Amino acid sequence: CKDPPDKLFTVHGLWPSNMNRSELFNCSSSNVTYAKIQNIRTQLEMIWPNVFNRKNHLGFWNREWNKHGACGYPTIRNDLHYFQTVIKMYITQKQNVSDILSKAKIEPDGNIRTQKEIVDAIRKGIHGKEPKLKCQKNTQMTELVEVTLCSDGNLTQFIDCPHHFPNGSRYNCPTNHILY
Repeated sequence: CKDPPDKLFTVHGLWPSNMNRSELFNCSSSNVTYAKIQNIRTQLEMIWPNVFNRKNHLGFWNREWNKHGACGYPTIRNDLHYFQTVIKMYITQKQNVSDILSKAKIEPDGNIRTQKEIVDAIRKGIHGKEPKLKCQKNTQMTELVEVTLCSDGNLTQFIDCPHHFPNGSRYNCPTNHILY
């Protein structure tokens, strides 16, 4: 995958789910078109790019909508509302992880961080709630590659993220020595 410019965290998805991980119902898929999202396309390309194929954002967004967003009814009314909600959460509700970390003087400068530093900074930016970190070992170092922020069913407030990676998972972040 190709990192976004300036090593910014971007949106990976908005995934409605039940706290108990049971199947979601009320799913109705549809095809998203550029015409339908033309007024928000530029914002989506900046905050929610297809990092595997920069020329196929629409295909990526369609997969995200059909796999996740289409199951969010009644909170998510339709495909356009799904994408507008992502923009609102990222920009208006301050769910921009890069911004949250930057305010805590944690920049993507290749420095080594502790899990506590990162989690404390994010918790401060999301009203004390627990994020979920995903790390990946690259050669000798472990990099922070994803941060999950969780919200309530109405998408109005942050909640502690449930279901951290199981012990022994390759995505667990170490206590110390996280590259960011």
